[in-house]
Amino acid sequence: MNFLKIRFGFDVLLCAILVAACTSTGNKNTEPMKNTLSKGFYGFDVDFFVKNKISTIELKDSLTGAAVLLVPAYQGRVMTSTADGNEGNSFGWINYKFIEAGKQSAQFNPFGGEERLWLGPEGGPFSIYFEKGKEQTFANWVVPKAIDTEGFDIVEQNSKSVIFKKDFELINASGTTMQIGIQRKVSLLSRDEAEKALNLKLGDSLSFVAYESQNTLINRGTSDWNNKTGVLSIWMLAMFNPSEQGVVFIPFKRGDEAQLGKKVSDDYFGKVPSERLIVKDDVLFFKTDGKFRSKIGISPQRALPSCGSYDPQKKVLTLLWYSSPEKPSSYVNSKWGKQDDALKGDVVNSYNDGPVDDGSIMGPFYEIESSSPAAMLAAGAQISHTQRIFHISGEESQLNEICLQLFNIQISTIKQVFNF
Repeated sequence: MNFLKIRFGFDVLLCAILVAACTSTGNKNTEPMKNTLSKGFYGFDVDFFVKNKISTIELKDSLTGAAVLLVPAYQGRVMTSTADGNEGNSFGWINYKFIEAGKQSAQFNPFGGEERLWLGPEGGPFSIYFEKGKEQTFANWVVPKAIDTEGFDIVEQNSKSVIFKKDFELINASGTTMQIGIQRKVSLLSRDEAEKALNLKLGDSLSFVAYESQNTLINRGTSDWNNKTGVLSIWMLAMFNPSEQGVVFIPFKRGDEAQLGKKVSDDYFGKVPSERLIVKDDVLFFKTDGKFRSKIGISPQRALPSCGSYDPQKKVLTLLWYSSPEKPSSYVNSKWGKQDDALKGDVVNSYNDGPVDDGSIMGPFYEIESSSPAAMLAAGAQISHTQRIFHISGEESQLNEICLQLFNIQISTIKQVFNF
């Protein structure tokens, strides 16, 4: 995500026996929990939203302690998750100071959150973040309220999932008025569902939380969206807590650059130094310690639908899967300003936060992002993008087996690539 110049398929099976009732901590739990948990623990974050009078929805498996915490007022975003109940690690990055201040910005409100839905493109002729005729610079960059400060409506809620919706209108940088509909379903996955999604067994001694979001973008207008008037895309951004030795790994398609193009875009905020990005024949390793602002991206010609990160200190393996089209597709270009091709964007990105020129920092955090193809939709048509996130922790030997089965990558390789 171009966070300013400051920085910023499968249908799940019902398995109610394993999942406890979904509760609204904002409506049912009106008193803070009496505990001494500190930042970094899930229970602290649940308590934080209660104290700040922000309504939440919690999807929780009472047998395992796996839980997902959502905020309807923040567009139904997943704020954080845990594999081990209140005393487990909290995986999502939350901007506590900003939320506590309670002051909204007319430009952008960085609440944080482990998984949120935005819309692309960010820049160029089809941008919905800049007005027509305005220079595409930070001073003129504004996140639409519908995906920033306006809540999503709850359509349906049960013991393991919640469905949100939102209808709104935006005008893009070309002056095209777009009538937009969004539907978002977030589901906590049981062990059986997670194992089916990964196509492997998760050892009983492993702790894990897994959830899926199904995100649908609808053209509610009477005119088609096309490469003349404007197109949008579903843009999913996952913000996680960084680690001193954290590494994102992104596999990609092997092949000659003359045919598939460059392996990675590594110059979003200036070229990423070689000591922070190591690119092999079919996988890259990106340091995500929250100490150096940098971003990378993988093109449609190279992208594969799975990637992940590893924290050697907490022994947590994070996996991200996203749906991808069967046939080659175009993706929106989010580069600010003039573009050579408005439909030449990346599919998957990763961002590492760090200080800007004045020494200030919004996080630190790191991100993994995925996007849908460009939504060139006829009036009334829709496009969907599904994303699944898994956090798995336990003995490194077991995590190594998972990495080998899914990516043919050794955990030791991830740990040693930057000489930790």
